[in-house]
Amino acid sequence: MDRTLGLGARALAAGLLACGALIALPHTAHAATYTISAIQGSTRISPYNGSTVTTTGIVTAVRSTGSSRGFWIQSASGDGNAATSDAIFVYKGSTTPNTAVGNSVTVTGRVSEYYPDSGAGSQSLTELSGASWTTNSTGNSLPSPVTISDATVPAAYTRTNNGGSINSFTLAPTTYALDYYESLEGMRVSIGGTPVVAAANTYNELWVNVKPGQLTSARGGSLYSSYDSQNSGRVEVGTLLSSAFPAATVGDTLSGATGVLDYSAYGGYILQATSLGALTSGGLAKETTATASSGQLSVATYNVENLDPTDPASKFTALAQGIVSNLKSPDIVALEEVQDNDGPADDGVVSASRTLSTLTSAIRTAGGPAYSYTQINPANDADGGEPGGNIRQVFLYNPARVGFSARGSATATTANSVTTSGGVAQLTYNPGRIAPTNSAWSASRKPLAAEFTFNGAKYFVIGNHFVSKGGDYSLHSQYQPPTRSSETQRGNQGSVENAFVDSILAAQADAHVIVLGDLNDYPFSTAVSNLEGGVLTDLVDTLPAAERYTYVYDGNSQVLDHTLVSSSITSYDYDIVHINSEFPDQTSDHDPQVVRITP
Repeated sequence: MDRTLGLGARALAAGLLACGALIALPHTAHAATYTISAIQGSTRISPYNGSTVTTTGIVTAVRSTGSSRGFWIQSASGDGNAATSDAIFVYKGSTTPNTAVGNSVTVTGRVSEYYPDSGAGSQSLTELSGASWTTNSTGNSLPSPVTISDATVPAAYTRTNNGGSINSFTLAPTTYALDYYESLEGMRVSIGGTPVVAAANTYNELWVNVKPGQLTSARGGSLYSSYDSQNSGRVEVGTLLSSAFPAATVGDTLSGATGVLDYSAYGGYILQATSLGALTSGGLAKETTATASSGQLSVATYNVENLDPTDPASKFTALAQGIVSNLKSPDIVALEEVQDNDGPADDGVVSASRTLSTLTSAIRTAGGPAYSYTQINPANDADGGEPGGNIRQVFLYNPARVGFSARGSATATTANSVTTSGGVAQLTYNPGRIAPTNSAWSASRKPLAAEFTFNGAKYFVIGNHFVSKGGDYSLHSQYQPPTRSSETQRGNQGSVENAFVDSILAAQADAHVIVLGDLNDYPFSTAVSNLEGGVLTDLVDTLPAAERYTYVYDGNSQVLDHTLVSSSITSYDYDIVHINSEFPDQTSDHDPQVVRITP
């Protein structure tokens, strides 16, 4: 994810302000004076948006790094209206503001509504730009922080508006969590001892949940189990401190944090800590699955997150150890996001031979089998993902345990099909892609279908990586319910692939079909329902509800990766192996999964 999105335009505006071009500086002599609360107003958009105003407050925090520098000011005493924030951000671009916490300042600036990611429907941050100020006094006490807790955060996440903007509604902070957080925009807030529900990331952020009733996963996370389960108690915690950020894992407890409530495109409301408590470990361990018996076929899927030879050797080593030690060396491993031999260099290279030889060598070094692999190189820059990376699906297989016989010479645009031989279904190409020129797969990975044999039985295995959620609006969007535009293409992908599965079963009703990979969608989605199509069972639905997640995003534990089987596969053990999504030392952002099939 590009964490610089929107900052370039903001930095440009800062430069224009600095040189006086295009954007007029405020005329302090003519700026009307208002309280901060009046400027914020009781809706998401300031009633003085676009006007130059003067106001007074105490500096509560300063951001002195990055391209979004500035400081927060808050009224020494608010207006008593719970729907109006008593604080505001003073934006200075890439210029470090010359002020200090505890100063009482009178600021004149232009009221602006900054949208961190308007293309994704983000809400706005009310701020003062092009500002000048005078210092009235120093060393003032700061306003007491508002405590964010189970008691203060409403259970309902947001109001809806038939997909329209909620900006014009008067805030109802005791009814809706999004309104509650907006009513505190820029203010000093605090949390007490709170469980971590998303691990610390490389941007010095983590997520907690202040509502204990929403800690619904088996390992202490907050499950996203329907479009209505947004988990209103999730709070992102960042930092304005120079000290080391805690390497938090899901299930840990943060003893507390105090800071200002900011708004970001990458998670919504975020407590930017000026004081950060200690972290207590919850002792969460990475999982290890059971070892398959000699008579079981083990099949796994693993999104290896843009793997290419420019990655550090430690990533290949960690992936290998995960496959060997945590997944117990499955007979077949469907990989997603394998990049070409020079990764994101956009130079026409599409072969992934170096990537795969490096990985299979690392697996042997880790004590695993001498995997062979099969795959089809994509057409250059035709399958989405990181430009130049040419990600694709790959099957690793252990030739000492499973049989594979190549058939035909399919290319990136060759459509696979199904024939019969002696009453047994057979792929025309082994491997081959499913309907690669169908518009359902435009700018997306094409499914890879292959045949394998185990103990004399044939298995049709289809590896997937459906189109991403790019373009969808976030849960904290100003548009409610948020638009999920990418679902249409994934729904079509599910239907196209289901038709291919139907063709296998039409040729042989008792064919063993395994469909797996990163579907980029939920068990309750149209995409997965279309893929199932009455002939496949999504194995995630067979797990206890508390164990159904493969990915953690914005503090929500959710399912994006799936394994589905046809009705002829009746005896199996299925396991999502949690080794990445809950931990700060992730090898990938997805958890792998494995099914052990007893013929």
